[in-house]
Amino acid sequence: MAIKIMICDDEMDILDVTGMILEDAGYEVIAVSDSLKAEEVFKNEMPDLLLIDLWMPGISGDKIIASLKTNNDFENVPMIVLSASDTARQIAMGCGAVDFIAKPYDIDNLLGVLNNHLHN
Repeated sequence: MAIKIMICDDEMDILDVTGMILEDAGYEVIAVSDSLKAEEVFKNEMPDLLLIDLWMPGISGDKIIASLKTNNDFENVPMIVLSASDTARQIAMGCGAVDFIAKPYDIDNLLGVLNNHLHN
């Protein structure tokens, strides 16, 4: 069974490209562009890792992470923020994210960070 990664980003280009990269690397990808549906999709799909943008219309990624982390079923699921904002790193670490990847990202770095958190 493939490792399941959920990507949540309101930028369709980022969602599509990141999804293709992860699928090519052998991951099963769940792509969500609507932050208002992200928590529900996460709970239904139970991914092995969440990769989420911080600044989205509706609900911000830090609020989604903080909410999911209150559920004991999800406390061990790595949640990683993917953002273009320099100030996002501190916010990401403060909400319970395990790591931060800056956009635009290097593909090898992205895969390395994910691999580190999935196989540690």
